[in-house]
Amino acid sequence: MIKTDILIIGAGPVGLFTVFEAGLLKLKCHLVDALPQVGGQLTEIYPKKPIYDIPGYPAVNAGELVDNLMKQIEPFQPTFTLGERAEVIERLEDNSFLLTTSRGTKINAPVIAVAAGLGAFEPRKPPIDNIERFEDDKGVAYFVRDPEVYRDKKVVIAGGGDSALDWTIFLANIAKEVTLVHRRAEFRGALDSVEKVHQLDMEGRIKMITDAQVVGLEGQDHLKEVTIKHKNLGTFAKEADEFIPLFGLTPKLGPLENWGLEIERGALKVNTYDYSTNVPGIYAIGDINTYPGKLKLILCGFHEATLMCQSAFKYIYPDKKLSFKYTTVMGEQGILATASKVAS
Repeated sequence: MIKTDILIIGAGPVGLFTVFEAGLLKLKCHLVDALPQVGGQLTEIYPKKPIYDIPGYPAVNAGELVDNLMKQIEPFQPTFTLGERAEVIERLEDNSFLLTTSRGTKINAPVIAVAAGLGAFEPRKPPIDNIERFEDDKGVAYFVRDPEVYRDKKVVIAGGGDSALDWTIFLANIAKEVTLVHRRAEFRGALDSVEKVHQLDMEGRIKMITDAQVVGLEGQDHLKEVTIKHKNLGTFAKEADEFIPLFGLTPKLGPLENWGLEIERGALKVNTYDYSTNVPGIYAIGDINTYPGKLKLILCGFHEATLMCQSAFKYIYPDKKLSFKYTTVMGEQGILATASKVAS
């Protein structure tokens, strides 16, 4: 059985940063994630996508951010159980938790931090009868994992949100041809992105088809064309090597629903004082939680993790005095020296 101070469910960016904040308080962390690698959505869905709202980085690729977080937490020697889903928790006689994963691994900790992002999620697929036939590298993908796959290809993107707009803009510089199809005339993404897409369309660098939907796919071993149904123009075929429907994700809490946690609109309700749930000793940070004014941003998750770790220390060591330290000492040894003094 694995023993640790804080059991972190989710090895995405917020879960990884939690290790750093806990490490400064000399708290050991073990992370569990259903994915076979760290990074969460950043690694699984868009590792090459640039992120613009991380302080100190004008832009940083999602994969690079994960690599940097791993370097940042290396001094604190976190341990991982990857490729296993958190299934069952029980409260032991000493008031700590025992978690059992989908493969029977058991982890014991006095505190659990749920940093599971959107939870278990599935892409929202368009209602096209044979769409599964073209999945698995045959022309249909619900996430852009590697933009180079689309270099010099004819790409059709469907959707009207930020993901569809962002990838249309990004792939305009890579693909041979990009066509954006949206069922409405108006887009629901960021205004700046909408303006950029319209500008690219005016310049002839992409083709935008609104009031339309992709309703069919054709091809043998690989996608060859899509069928588009337009509100006024009727149905017509469009040659395509790749089709990327970006209609968002359907989040599912999975086993978390059975843990006695208070749930609101598919997320875990928390107290914003320390991001604790209704179950003492269990916290929720990042996209998995909800509260008035919640913003689903990575940097907000970092803030939540910081306050959560302060509370977790007091929960684990109610009789110890917590001395806050500024993290201005440079270098690994300085960080470890700071951490060693905090919990004394």
